[in-house]
Amino acid sequence: MFDPKLRRFKRYTPTTHLLGGSILTQTLAIIIPCHNEEENVPLFYQAVQRTFAELPDYKPIFWYINDGSVDRTLAEIQQLQLTDPDVHYIDFSRGFGKEAGMYAGLQHAKADLYTIMDADLQDPPAMLKDMLAGIREGYEMVGAARMDRTGEPALRSFFSNMFYKVINKISKTEIVPGARDFRVMTPKYVNAVLSLSERNRFSKGIFGWIGFKSKYLPYENVEREHGQTSWSFSSLFQYSLDGIIDFSDVPLTVVSWLGLTSCVLSILAMLFIVVRALFWGGSVAGWPSMVSILLLIGGLQLFGTGILGKYIGKIYLEIKNRPIYIVNEIK
Repeated sequence: MFDPKLRRFKRYTPTTHLLGGSILTQTLAIIIPCHNEEENVPLFYQAVQRTFAELPDYKPIFWYINDGSVDRTLAEIQQLQLTDPDVHYIDFSRGFGKEAGMYAGLQHAKADLYTIMDADLQDPPAMLKDMLAGIREGYEMVGAARMDRTGEPALRSFFSNMFYKVINKISKTEIVPGARDFRVMTPKYVNAVLSLSERNRFSKGIFGWIGFKSKYLPYENVEREHGQTSWSFSSLFQYSLDGIIDFSDVPLTVVSWLGLTSCVLSILAMLFIVVRALFWGGSVAGWPSMVSILLLIGGLQLFGTGILGKYIGKIYLEIKNRPIYIVNEIK
């Protein structure tokens, strides 16, 4: 956990616990970012408890992260807390996003192992059995990867698949197609994630960047139990752009090549005009073509400026050193 005196994270040492005076158990901290999930909060809790009834060697510790919900999400979490002392929550002062929720949960939870799950039950709790088996085999992280996108709009699925193809070609960090944030992690792995305290977080890239012995388990897509997703097409598109900018400088290289290509073509065009005037005389008025060329060059310049501006904007947000989230209450 974070030590303000040392300005770094101290490694949490795993411990074992005795339940009922006989069974050795390990604690598993379950980080659940929530935004307007009042119907799903108790359903998720019940589903996880059913899974752990078949995992006597593990004890779940719930960490719900209330990310600016405007419904009864927090009230439902507090109701669970009245009957289960292993239910905890972090209530943000406003909505800071899922990335901040995951980071906050990993920062505050203390356990032998950690997992991140969505409250909408799109992350099947039953997979925890195979994930924990992978950890026992020596993996530092065992994650889940969707094999299909049944139930999603076709356009969203298309762009999602294209995103994985593009980013894996232009980035040195491998991002597994269909990978979810749902994964079981050891303290070593979590400490590595927390050591990357950047404000502009793209966890799928962070998980791939830190390395360690990891594997992914395939599964078929599961639709939400209740409610509507807070991820719109525009927000997913922005998230994809953030991922590309955070883990690749190829867009800057592309803009440089576009500028160089435009410059070379312009020189060739001028030479052509001069040669034509010397040998064939005169020139075509052609103001529409001139306007088109100017618009093309101006568009390339604006495109390059826009990409450069995105990188500069990321630097600007980082150097302000604002906190990733602000807590209203922790219990």
